[in-house]
Amino acid sequence: MNMYFDYNATSPLRREAKQAMLEGMELLGNGSSIHQFGRRVRSKIEQARQEVADFFRTASTNIIFTSGATEANHLAVCGFEGRIIVSAVEHNSIDQAHPDRLVCPVDGYGIIDLTALEAMLKDGNLPTLVCVMAANNETGVLQPLEKVVELAKKYGAFVHCDAVQMIGRLSFSLGGIDLLSLSAHKLGGPQGVGALVMQTDVPLKAQLRGGGQERSFRSGTENFLGILGFAAVLKTAKDKDWTTVEHLRNTLETRLKALCPDAALFIAQEVPRLPNTALLVMKEVKNTTQVMNFDLAGIAVSAGAACASGKVKSSRVLKAMGISEAIADCSIRVSLGPESQMGEIDRFLEVWMDIYKRAHNMPPFAQRASR
Repeated sequence: MNMYFDYNATSPLRREAKQAMLEGMELLGNGSSIHQFGRRVRSKIEQARQEVADFFRTASTNIIFTSGATEANHLAVCGFEGRIIVSAVEHNSIDQAHPDRLVCPVDGYGIIDLTALEAMLKDGNLPTLVCVMAANNETGVLQPLEKVVELAKKYGAFVHCDAVQMIGRLSFSLGGIDLLSLSAHKLGGPQGVGALVMQTDVPLKAQLRGGGQERSFRSGTENFLGILGFAAVLKTAKDKDWTTVEHLRNTLETRLKALCPDAALFIAQEVPRLPNTALLVMKEVKNTTQVMNFDLAGIAVSAGAACASGKVKSSRVLKAMGISEAIADCSIRVSLGPESQMGEIDRFLEVWMDIYKRAHNMPPFAQRASR
C-alpha cells in the first residue's frame, strides 16, 4: 500500500482543476492578442482573476498571476524599495530574496517575537515591509498575523504574508495585510502558477519586464491553463473540512507517544498549527535514513521543506527556534490530506517502529507485537 503523507510539499491534482484545464485546452490563442481567439483566452483569464479576487473579497485588479509563490515572494520583497524585515522562520524564497533583509527572532515554538519586531520598527525612518508567513511549511505553526499587522500599521509599515500553507486549510482574512503570496499546487491545483494579491498601493517595481502583462508587474505570457486550474480549485477551498484530517494527525501523535515515549519527540505540538502537520523526531536516527526507509515501505514523508531541489540540509527554521542540530537532523515532517485514512496511520506507526528498532538493533515491531 503506497501512502502519501507529504501534502505540504504538494497536493494531488483535484478533479475541478483538471476539468477546467481540459476545457481550456480546447481554446486557441494568446491572451495578449487582440483578435477573437486572443479575446476568448483573455476573457477566461479575467474570469479566473475575478474568481480568485472573490475568494479574498478584493478587487480583481489586485490579483497578479505569477509562476508560483516563490516568484510572488520575490516580486513583493525585491520589488519593494526600503527596509525589509522578515521573521527568522520564513520560507527560503523570502529569506534569501534580499541580501540586506533584517531578521526578526522567534521563540522556541517558531512564533515571531513581537517585542523585537516593535523595536525594529521603531528603529528607522525608511519605508518598511514586514514579511511574516501565515503558517510555517515545516512545523505548521501559525503566526499572530493580527498582532503583526497592528504593530506594522502603528509605525506606518506595510505587511507581506506568505499564505501558501494556510489557504484552503483554515479560515483566512486579508485584514490589514497589504501583499499576499499564493501557490496553486498546495491546494490541489497545478504546479507552476500562483499569485500576489496586492490589497493596497504598495510601491513595487516589476521584476520581469517585457510585454507589460499583469498590469506591468509581471511581464510574460500568462500560464493560461494553470490559471484556470488555480481559480477552479480555489473556488472549492472554502468547502473543505479538515477536522477529520486533524483527528488523524492527533491520533498519529497520541499513539506514537504511547508506543514509544522514550524514542519520539514532537516539535511545536503545544501551540496552534495547521490541522494536517506533525513534525516528529526519531531519536538518534537521521531524517535521511527515515525518509529512505519510509519510501522503501511505500510511504512518502519529508525531511523538512521540499523546495531545495532534493537536498536535505539542517533546518534553518528549527535552528531559529533554538532546537539543536542533533535533534533537527532526526526530524521528519508528516503532512496529511483529505484523502488520508485511519488504516494508513496504523501502517505508518508500524513502519516508524520498525525503522527505529532496526536502527537500534532491536527486534522488529511486527515480531514483538505478535508475541
